[in-house]
Amino acid sequence: MAETTVETKTATVATPQGEAPARRNEKVGEVVSTKMDKTIVVSVEMRKAHPKYKRVVKSNKKFYAHDEQNSARVGDQVRIRESRPLSKLKRWTLDEIVRRSSLNTLPDAKAATKA
Repeated sequence: MAETTVETKTATVATPQGEAPARRNEKVGEVVSTKMDKTIVVSVEMRKAHPKYKRVVKSNKKFYAHDEQNSARVGDQVRIRESRPLSKLKRWTLDEIVRRSSLNTLPDAKAATKA
């Protein structure tokens, strides 16, 4: 009986090869600012039921994220992933751009027609 418990304990501790490290926290939000170099400000909307009244309450929180290529633009829907501290405020990195903003494509098209 003691042997079976030892086997189950070792089975839970052992991890298969090729398994990814612990999952990092991810959030999806809208880019609010891109004025800094390699940094974006992402506003994430959180919905939570009020503890007493049971109504859904919306709250927004801004996160500073690292954008290496400066590819995100204002209005884009992006996914950010938790990372090590990169500066005083930056603890997130840009994972992917979920959806491009349609507002940002209009000025690019106007600039192309002028040239």
